[in-house]
Amino acid sequence: MKNIDDVLTALSRSAFRRRFTLSENDRAYVAAKGLDTVLAHARGFIGQRLGPAEPARDGKQTPFRGHPVFVAQHATATCCRGCLSKWHGIARGAPLDSAEQDYVAAVIERWLRREIGTDDIDPQEPRLF
Repeated sequence: MKNIDDVLTALSRSAFRRRFTLSENDRAYVAAKGLDTVLAHARGFIGQRLGPAEPARDGKQTPFRGHPVFVAQHATATCCRGCLSKWHGIARGAPLDSAEQDYVAAVIERWLRREIGTDDIDPQEPRLF
């Protein structure tokens, strides 16, 4: 696993990753549900869609829209095991352990907070629920 700020900086140079931003509907959803609820959804998605050693439909399991977390996953390259390996150094072929799941959640949280303008957490101490 890599330093979150370093990865987000590298991702910001990717034309593909840069195109992902929260829509007004996504922002409204976060405002209505609250960031804590959205982050709890992220935890569920991580466990179900990324956690297994060989996720079903790996590389295609994360929709491009429909939930703010899906957008965040594509923006942060936490959308599939291939992207986790390439961008974050998390190897394929083994289930994600709790530290890896915490890391993925922290990456998504950092990006969401930046998008909605509440990046008020200490970057060395991401809030992990």
